[in-house]
Amino acid sequence: MRPPPPLLLLPLLLQLGGRGVAASPAASLSQLPAPQNARIHLYNAQQVLSWEPVSPGNDTRPVVYQVQFKYFSSGSEWYNVDETKLWVNCTKIISTVCNFTPNSFSKGFAPLFNVSLRVRAELEERVSDWVTVPWFQHYRNVTVGPPENIWVTPGEGSLIVRFSPPFKVDASLATFWYYVHYWERAGNPQVKGPFGRNSIVLNDLKPLRVYCLQVKAELSGTRLDISRVGRLSNITCQETTVDASTKLQQIILIAVGTFLLLSVLAGGCLFLVLKYRSLIKYWFQSPPNIPLQIEEYLKDPALPILEALDKDSLPKDDAWDSVSIVSSPEKE
Repeated sequence: MRPPPPLLLLPLLLQLGGRGVAASPAASLSQLPAPQNARIHLYNAQQVLSWEPVSPGNDTRPVVYQVQFKYFSSGSEWYNVDETKLWVNCTKIISTVCNFTPNSFSKGFAPLFNVSLRVRAELEERVSDWVTVPWFQHYRNVTVGPPENIWVTPGEGSLIVRFSPPFKVDASLATFWYYVHYWERAGNPQVKGPFGRNSIVLNDLKPLRVYCLQVKAELSGTRLDISRVGRLSNITCQETTVDASTKLQQIILIAVGTFLLLSVLAGGCLFLVLKYRSLIKYWFQSPPNIPLQIEEYLKDPALPILEALDKDSLPKDDAWDSVSIVSSPEKE
């Protein structure tokens, strides 16, 4: 059988094409709107994908979401985010958040791998377009927080600062460098660092002075050129102590000052006593007392006070234990 001429096939192709164009509006009506504001949140070890919920219109059935990922090295092949591929399941979930934060180095996306994510909404046979999040690399795009568990110990004219890193990193891929911003209260700030350890000693500080400080971490790659400067910690203030020699000098100065003060006070008291001796004697002299008989008479005037006074004023007989006769020769 001979094939139909090309001119006869042209109307058939136009008819089929017209049907396809007419069907596209119906397909668009059955499609869900795509999720909006899809973004990846990278803070310390946190890796969280979030998006805004999709409204299904008059349909009361719940909308679920599908998340997929791919590595830059895998080309165009996408993988579902489920427990067969990763440590988390974000397949047909109701939540608008997919948390990729790993709990160990053996899980999670490789820190130096370029990763892309995409999400779409599904409602049984209705689906939305995929929304793709730009490529990210954890160590290159992470927001580094401040060091944690800051502990300041005062020393002799120094401060010992201890802390823990913002999050754990693979030492073979990256490391943290630390900087300390410190200043005397109401003074100019200074910066000391970088330090590769999480214990720092600030020396040459003034004794018995209050110093305030903040610590900052910088994530630096050991294989690639990566540098992510972190945020400053909260302000911590502490007073420095003094060394043994300074403490001995202070004790001697306090003792000498106390002795001089007591000497001045004693000399001043002696001077006042000598200058105002008569006045002080007058202040401390006891007031005159009324005789007992007069006091009783004032209480009871009927008493024979005059007889009592006369009786008391009469001379008393003298008493002797022995008598001696003394004679003198008469003149002839």
